[in-house]
Amino acid sequence: MPTTVGALREVAAGERRVAITPEVAKKLAGHGVRVLLEHGAGVAAGFPDRAYAGAEFAPASQVLAQADLLACVLPPDEAALAQLREGATVVGQLRPHGAAARIVALGKRKLTAFALELLPRTTRAQAMDVLSSQAAVAGYRAMLIAAEACPKFFPMLTTAAGTIRPSRVLVIGAGVAGLQAIATARRLGAQTEGYDVRPETREQVQSLGARFLDLGVSAAGSGGYARELSAQERDAQQRALAEHLKTVDVIVTTAAVPGRPAPKILSAAMVEGMKPGALIVDLAAESGGNCELTRPGERVEHAGVVVLGPLNLPAGAPQHASEMYARNVYNFIEPMLKDGTLEPDFRDELVERTCVSRGGEPHFHS
Repeated sequence: MPTTVGALREVAAGERRVAITPEVAKKLAGHGVRVLLEHGAGVAAGFPDRAYAGAEFAPASQVLAQADLLACVLPPDEAALAQLREGATVVGQLRPHGAAARIVALGKRKLTAFALELLPRTTRAQAMDVLSSQAAVAGYRAMLIAAEACPKFFPMLTTAAGTIRPSRVLVIGAGVAGLQAIATARRLGAQTEGYDVRPETREQVQSLGARFLDLGVSAAGSGGYARELSAQERDAQQRALAEHLKTVDVIVTTAAVPGRPAPKILSAAMVEGMKPGALIVDLAAESGGNCELTRPGERVEHAGVVVLGPLNLPAGAPQHASEMYARNVYNFIEPMLKDGTLEPDFRDELVERTCVSRGGEPHFHS
């Protein structure tokens, strides 16, 4: 019997992405895999059932009962896990940090589970890196949200009523999301700066035509993330940044590390020193926010400054976000397929590092 790879319609509030697109379904079928999807699984992302040539469709309960591997965008809920056939495999963003109950639920059904957000930052893992692909979507959409919410035009405009000066935009954090935000701000014509405590990002920021903001603090870390600042470094950073923020119209913050609370970079006092009408879009809202005033999913106004804490931005561009995400999933599971049969090699670092449950045995300590 060929391996059955399944996917459901995502049920989290506001989630419109799908883990298997028509493109990936076709690739899986080329490996002799049976693709079984819930009716309407891809509709919210712009992929009607008729677009999935060669895939089969069934109610969610049948997909769960028959799938050897369930691909998901966000973790399946408790009811779905309880219906998965015993011994099946789950692949997706499983948010294992601080999710002991979910790990236990995986164990009850003797499930093997791979959390793709645990992939190491290596060259071989790039094609599977869901954090990077979805961060690119988030950074792009964050700047569009900023441009819409900003009370000023982003570009310089010369009109009969006089010249309009461009907005000054600062992006804090020059990871994938930050760089995409910088690139988008530049396309929109803003006067753009990027800041990061990792000195190696200077060249990347400048390559996008933006100015690198140097606050005299360097905190190069490992795995592509910054190390934690010392108290002295943090104080120096805060003083220099607070002074600079007085001239900025829009700030997009993107500093986050998976599984940890977002570092607090902008204090209430710093916000109070900004210009009335200034705007902050905090991409780290889901993990606590980079701004002390951020409230996840809400709009906060403080001392004339608006702070936005948008959630799950990739779901707002579901078609392209799904295409990238599904390719990440495919690139992860494709090496496991041997003549249509799923055979994970746990000697492979990428397989071992992402595994949170193996046959029901916990493989991850949050």
